[in-house]
Amino acid sequence: MQPETRYAKSGDVHIAYQVLGEGPRDLVFVPGLVSHVEFLHELPGYTDFLRGLARFARVIVFDKRGNGLSDRLVGALNLEERMDDISAVMEAVGSKRAALLAVSEGGPLSLVFAATYPERVEAIVLYETFVRFGGTSDYPFGPPRDRHSEITAIMVDWHGTGMSLWIYGAHHKDDPRVQALWGRAERLSATPGAARALFEMLGDMDVRGVLPSVRAPCLVIHGASSIAAGSADQGEGSMFVDHGRYLAEHLPDARRVVLEGIDHYPWFANADAIVTEVEEFLTGTRTVVTEPDRVLATVLFTDIVGSTERAAVLGDRRWRDLLDRYYGVLRREIARFRGREVKTLGDGVLATFDGPARAIRCGCAIRDGVRPLGIEVRVGLHTGECELMDNNDVGGIAVHIGARVVASAAAGEVLVSGTVKDLVAGSGLRFVDRGAHSLHGVPGEWRLFAVEG
Repeated sequence: MQPETRYAKSGDVHIAYQVLGEGPRDLVFVPGLVSHVEFLHELPGYTDFLRGLARFARVIVFDKRGNGLSDRLVGALNLEERMDDISAVMEAVGSKRAALLAVSEGGPLSLVFAATYPERVEAIVLYETFVRFGGTSDYPFGPPRDRHSEITAIMVDWHGTGMSLWIYGAHHKDDPRVQALWGRAERLSATPGAARALFEMLGDMDVRGVLPSVRAPCLVIHGASSIAAGSADQGEGSMFVDHGRYLAEHLPDARRVVLEGIDHYPWFANADAIVTEVEEFLTGTRTVVTEPDRVLATVLFTDIVGSTERAAVLGDRRWRDLLDRYYGVLRREIARFRGREVKTLGDGVLATFDGPARAIRCGCAIRDGVRPLGIEVRVGLHTGECELMDNNDVGGIAVHIGARVVASAAAGEVLVSGTVKDLVAGSGLRFVDRGAHSLHGVPGEWRLFAVEG
């Protein structure tokens, strides 16, 4: 489940934000150029990255004015107004003092905020960011003015296509599904005209003068090599390395960490290493995270069709009695076909099986077994790698897909993914092709099949 999106008022402007975790400290995530507090959860690694931070902090994410779900604006943007956005979100969640985690274009904003409101900033993490983006004679680390204009034109031309993924998430640049998701994230974050205004603002931004006034301790993180958008004579791999080194050398209290295998946006690659560095910086300790046990399993979901209407007709007591009989049938059939009940879900159940054919036959037996009760169900199945949790629950993308499959099933239908159908070849089970489906939150199209009989 996504966190709930709420709005804070920054003057007359509405700022969209979400909160993950409960503390014991507050951590405000200050985004870069592309931001959308809801859709970014569709990107690989984004939600896991925030949940990693939420192990040791209450994480507050927001869309700056002009971006994502916050109010669109007409006219130039400036740091002063965007500082007000941070204040508004902190006030909305009751945060008097927080650490800031700033990515890319969020870095200069966070530095000015910390210098202006030192009592509100506990610490700053500066990830793949800069003190100024454009290069000058006394700051030769970024693109000069003419080159910056060329870069702006290219980025606006690419905006919404996903082509900029090779800069922001290079580890996924050859994955067409991620590229398509990133293109949509750009379109939802800002219009091409708004993107142009943001890039043009970067060319003029320079916060070197505030660095001596930043009293909060700072952690500067960047990659061992970074995609350079600078001048051709710099070459690839130097731009954000130089930016990071400059920040660490000129901030009063800063430590620099160089990480291998990361991307410009932190959730795209090696996010666990980034979270670990942030945790140690803010708490003084590192959590050892063990990989969950994984197993290949077939997940089965059931759902009663028209349950709300049926409950209203029967009344609470008779509906509870009917549900008890319904779950009796489910549990008898799951045990008969050597499945494991994981948990009940409203008026359905999640179960796992170590064989897809048994899972299908169990689904058909459940469908047929509850009909004498006057109940019609839909059943959905998918086979994939599942994470085994400490509380006997299961997680992972396979469970997510199984839930989407059952949501696509018709009344009385046992619907399976193409993966399940392929695994039971030769079993004698027959299927009807239900065509390609888009499963919410799952990239690409999925071919689904109804079990005959």
